[in-house]
Amino acid sequence: MQLLRDPASARTWCEEVTAQGQTLGFVPTMGALHAGHVSLIARSVAENDRTVVSVFVNPLQFDQSSDFEAYPQDLERDAALAAEAGADLVFSGRLDQFFEGELDEHGRLPGSSLRDPGPAAVGLEGEHRDGHFAGVATIVARLFQCVGPTRSYFGAKDYQQSLVVEGCRDERGHPEVIVCPTQREPSGLAFSSRNERLSSEQRMHALHLARALRAAQESWRAGVRDAAQLDAVLEQSLAPGVAARELDVEYASVRCALSWSSDRPAGELQTAVALIAARVGPVRLIDNVRLDLEPLVEVESP
Repeated sequence: MQLLRDPASARTWCEEVTAQGQTLGFVPTMGALHAGHVSLIARSVAENDRTVVSVFVNPLQFDQSSDFEAYPQDLERDAALAAEAGADLVFSGRLDQFFEGELDEHGRLPGSSLRDPGPAAVGLEGEHRDGHFAGVATIVARLFQCVGPTRSYFGAKDYQQSLVVEGCRDERGHPEVIVCPTQREPSGLAFSSRNERLSSEQRMHALHLARALRAAQESWRAGVRDAAQLDAVLEQSLAPGVAARELDVEYASVRCALSWSSDRPAGELQTAVALIAARVGPVRLIDNVRLDLEPLVEVESP
């Protein structure tokens, strides 16, 4: 496996691979790789001739500088994990290398250069993280341009982000975007790079999210199809954690899985996804589950 530290060299490598007629799988990451990332890399390796992993902590998608500064970074560790999973190339770079000649005198990308993330960016994450999805859409478009992949792999835990990415794909017509199931720890906590910042006690508090999602799944299986009722189930399940000050909920709501809307949908749902964002201590966590498709979340009892 090769490790390259600038996107220009990575682009040359990718162009050589595709010129040989080989398929190229791509897993974009912000590093701090975990079992969820490894599963994406493994799937790419199984479905493509060569696999590329990017490791870039993108400052454009952080709405708080403190969150960006606290994000764990260890490129050598990430490269070793990616190699073990079968990746052929890991590359990184700086913002000025991804946007050469485009930054202003303060080292920032002008707002006029940010991409419109589209209708999937409204509501929920888009409401609580101003500018986040514009930063996501901007870097994803640049990464697609750099790598030119056949297929690109994303985790379902970032549900709304995956819709934004699919919008970027639709504009270009490629690559194929494959959204893979959320990977969970044995406790039920969704794998996340941010989990590294949780204390053991906070990790137990974080299980409130998975328990609430399971409660919504159980209600769906019992025949509940009204979004307001499902939202109430999420709220009731999270209430003990909120009352005990174990978490601070930003949102917990249900959306139609096939037609994104900024507000809670009306009427009887045929498909649904339940989404939660909450802070556990200083760490912001998100999680979601497709109520109509996924098996019940297995989660430790309190």
